[in-house]
Amino acid sequence: MPHDTVSGKAASATREVVNFRNTHVVLVDLGMGHLTLTGEPEAAVKVGMAQAVPDDVMINADLIKDLADVAKDQVLLQGVLMRVQESPNSSEVVTYAPFTLFPSPVPKAVFLQALAVQTHYNTLVDKISQDQDFLKEALASTIAVDDFAARLFRIHEQILKEGRSQSIVLGLNRSDYMLDQKDGASSLRQMEINTFAASFGGLSSRLPDVHRHILKVAGQLKQSQNILDNNPAAGLAKGIAKAWELYGSDKAVVMFLVEEKQRNIFDHRFIENELWMRNIPTVRKQFDDVYNTGFLDQDKRLFVDGHEVAVVYFRNGYMPQTYTSEQTWDARLLMERSRAVKCPDISTHLAGTKKVQQVLARPGVLEKFFPDQPEVVEQIRATFAGLYTLDMGPEGDQTVAMALAAPDQFVLKPEREGGGNNFYGSEICQVLEGVKDSTERMAYILMDKIEPKPVKNYLLKRDAPLQITNCLSELGTFGAYVRQGKNMVMNECVGHLLRTKSSEHSDGGVAAGVAVLDNPLLI
Repeated sequence: MPHDTVSGKAASATREVVNFRNTHVVLVDLGMGHLTLTGEPEAAVKVGMAQAVPDDVMINADLIKDLADVAKDQVLLQGVLMRVQESPNSSEVVTYAPFTLFPSPVPKAVFLQALAVQTHYNTLVDKISQDQDFLKEALASTIAVDDFAARLFRIHEQILKEGRSQSIVLGLNRSDYMLDQKDGASSLRQMEINTFAASFGGLSSRLPDVHRHILKVAGQLKQSQNILDNNPAAGLAKGIAKAWELYGSDKAVVMFLVEEKQRNIFDHRFIENELWMRNIPTVRKQFDDVYNTGFLDQDKRLFVDGHEVAVVYFRNGYMPQTYTSEQTWDARLLMERSRAVKCPDISTHLAGTKKVQQVLARPGVLEKFFPDQPEVVEQIRATFAGLYTLDMGPEGDQTVAMALAAPDQFVLKPEREGGGNNFYGSEICQVLEGVKDSTERMAYILMDKIEPKPVKNYLLKRDAPLQITNCLSELGTFGAYVRQGKNMVMNECVGHLLRTKSSEHSDGGVAAGVAVLDNPLLI
């Protein structure tokens, strides 16, 4: 979904243009959360038409059973697929990726707010990745107690010492939000920003047609017309293609650096196909392949298995368990030292850490990165949840006491990605009681717990019973940017992702087996 920033101000307001279903819609006063839709009147009417799925449809058991059968066939037709757990590296037997029967209601104001702020988050991540003093100071406490973060930071320092070999930077990220609805209003609150292997841009590109079809079969024609077009795969591929083009070698490949078990391969394939349609060759390799066959020539060009690599697109390497040996670390360093464009490079990887997110919430920090753009600072800060340090000292002590006194109001986050890592409620007490007087507590941050309003839906999973469930959703917006030297040549919001899970689960994503894919139905 293209996104352009329009320079200029209306009074103190910020003007953003979002391409909404092929119609440019102007959003005003985004920073304060007050959205006014202008532009073509028809577009504004369409935005406001969608309603939640009626109750009489939701509780009609015979209709639901028929719709579920149709829906499963429809996702297979659209290619919303995953390999089965029993054979994660074979496509002989596949199943549908888990998804909701109906699209979930999302307030249009916060949805458009999330789209509009994404290019600013792209810029922020890129600025952080270039600020070595900020990264060093922000991550000092984390790398003192977290071995994984420390190893990554040592690679970062080595690259800075040697000098970066590549002036092209490619960022493909996803900023994830939940809606805080404590007081009846809906406030957009950022959970995290993923700068590494932001997934489901491929599968989510095909899900709108699935939900449109289901709503039509359910007799909800008007609602079906309000499922948004969404093609993150094309936008993410556009960023990769631009980086490949700037690298300047028609024979060089885009290398997908992938896991040993590849259940989610079809999500990758959508992006691969977009690249092949542009005649950009792709290969799929693992860390072992890089270690065993990779080398740098005298110009620091990276070669793996005989291919010159223009772009390394990391879809693996964000969890400690990936780095099973020194050979894996050596392979990561080899790629970082090369002229190949890394997505993300080591600095951008570090910019997406939880600790950086917490430091950014401190007063005055955003202003450092946007010194003459108070309206941008307002737009970004408007999405922040409460974030608190657990560093040693009075401030960290106060955070510990606050969390232990009211654990149900917070989430305890370690420096880990991939879902299923956070602590809630009594778990927070168990963890903090064990580390509250130790520097080990610095490996975590504390965040306010977001309280969205549950909605009813059906979660369609392989071999799971068909039953109505109280659900919570998480909205993600995809960003793509490319910088060459000091020149930002691309900076776009390229789509969105809605993931939904049962309200009984506190944590976990689609790949973790908890959440399912969804679409927003704007209300």
